[in-house]
Amino acid sequence: MPAENIQVVVLAVIIGTLAAIVYSLRILVLMERRIARMDENLLAITKRIAVEEMKIEAEEKSIERALSRRTGKKKKKKR
Repeated sequence: MPAENIQVVVLAVIIGTLAAIVYSLRILVLMERRIARMDENLLAITKRIAVEEMKIEAEEKSIERALSRRTGKKKKKKR
């Protein structure tokens, strides 16, 4: 009888440990999916920022060209 009780306790501990491992793996998978979604969102945000930066740089170049044209015309008139 006591040997059977010990076996039951050992089996219960083993099953409990396996259940804890399975639960931990489930949590890890969920966290990995969440992190993957965050990575995708970060990539989308950086792409939007890069596009916006390109627009700003293009606008800046056009402003610089316009300013250089004005200063070039003013210099020609003074001579």
